[in-house]
Amino acid sequence: MLDRMDKRDRAAQFRQRLIRAMELRQITQSALARDVGVDRSTISQLLTDSGARLPNGHVVGACASALGVSTDWLLGLSDRPESAAELLASSLTMTEAPRALVDERIYEWHREAAGYKIRYVPAALPDMLKTRAVLEWEYAPHLGRTADQAIGASEDRLAWMRSAQSDYEIAMPLFELESFAQGAGYYRGLDPAVRREQIDHLLALCEQLYPRLRIYLYDAKRLYSAPMTIFGPLLCVFYAGSHYMAFRDRDRIEVFTRQFDTLVREADLTARDLPAHLRRLRAAIPG
Repeated sequence: MLDRMDKRDRAAQFRQRLIRAMELRQITQSALARDVGVDRSTISQLLTDSGARLPNGHVVGACASALGVSTDWLLGLSDRPESAAELLASSLTMTEAPRALVDERIYEWHREAAGYKIRYVPAALPDMLKTRAVLEWEYAPHLGRTADQAIGASEDRLAWMRSAQSDYEIAMPLFELESFAQGAGYYRGLDPAVRREQIDHLLALCEQLYPRLRIYLYDAKRLYSAPMTIFGPLLCVFYAGSHYMAFRDRDRIEVFTRQFDTLVREADLTARDLPAHLRRLRAAIPG
């Protein structure tokens, strides 16, 4: 392990990595000495000394900064040469989240993760499961004259997502489907006939796509999750309203995967229970 490395071996690795970083940056001993603020002889000694001594922290840090690598990598404490800032920049990105159906960014992420299990906590009823009538009711006020064109284009993408070779696990709070069936809250004003058609559509999808599509309902009084999508081991994306926050580092993906798995494990209604629950909700819709 790295923390048990012999001092002489660590010093040798430091020299090797310093030489490699200088070669990659195409920087000379004189130029590095100027950037670090030491004599050229000091850099020469760092590169040729066969002893077990390492330079002081200031020199190591200055060399790392000048060469664009991390001090941990130079000292053999990490296998990643990137600086902490570079690692953070590559592991976390923020992109705009337009008020649109399956925007280009989301579609690209689904295509990238084709074949992996996709875990999804939607902000509302998932777009990929909605009927055209519900999409029109929800998006037409925001899209105006372009609503029909946007919905038509999105239907192709939604169809691709349904047919892609990925398993979808969706976890939603119980109240979401109940509010939809009752036409309450977010869904207030939605015609009962449209609600009945939507539930019939959900029933058909559950029958056609199970077990590739599995929907679980959890009690929001006990459990909570922000809207997020976990694209296999590749990335985890949170929906923050106006922006998406995407994580690509393995540790965070594993943390949020475990959180999602808790929603599934402690769900009040499993994917097998869902059809009967949908039928009960549909029976209660007037008309």
